[in-house]
Parts: sequence; C-alpha cells; structure tokens
Amino acid sequence: MAAFGLTEADYEDEYVEIWQDNLDVFRLFRAMSTQWHTSMSGVTGLDYNCLSWVMKVNNIAENERIFNDLQIMESEALKLINKVK
Repeated sequence: MAAFGLTEADYEDEYVEIWQDNLDVFRLFRAMSTQWHTSMSGVTGLDYNCLSWVMKVNNIAENERIFNDLQIMESEALKLINKVK
C-alpha cells in the first residue's frame, strides 16, 4: 500500500459487502493480485497467461461472465493505481 501512498488508516472505517454473485470474481481478482504487468510508465494490466491455472487452483469455473467481470475490476483498479496525484 505504501508504494501507492496509502496506509491502513485510509481503509480502517471501510466495510465492503461482497454479493454472493460476485464472490468468485472477487476471489479470482484477489488471487491474481501478484500478476500485474508493469512497464516504465507503471502498471498496465493483469497477466492472463496464468489465469486458467489460478482459476483451477481456486476452484473457480471458467466462463465468460467471470472473465468479463475480472476485466471490469482490472479496468477500475488501473484507474486508481495510475491516478495522477
């Protein structure tokens, strides 16, 4: 978190409810959290090369909805990560 200028205090009062329909994609996004591609300009996106394996070891069924939802989460995360301060 420190690399992005964040501390635990930034989130201490935050509570996020995860709907059951979104639980698998949340688990997948969390499991993929170490698979970000970076370049000289910063974080560019997730490495999809390992996606099938990460889904398999986390018992998440491959389907179009999960992939589309992951891309939405990735897009929103990139907006926050690369936000100009």
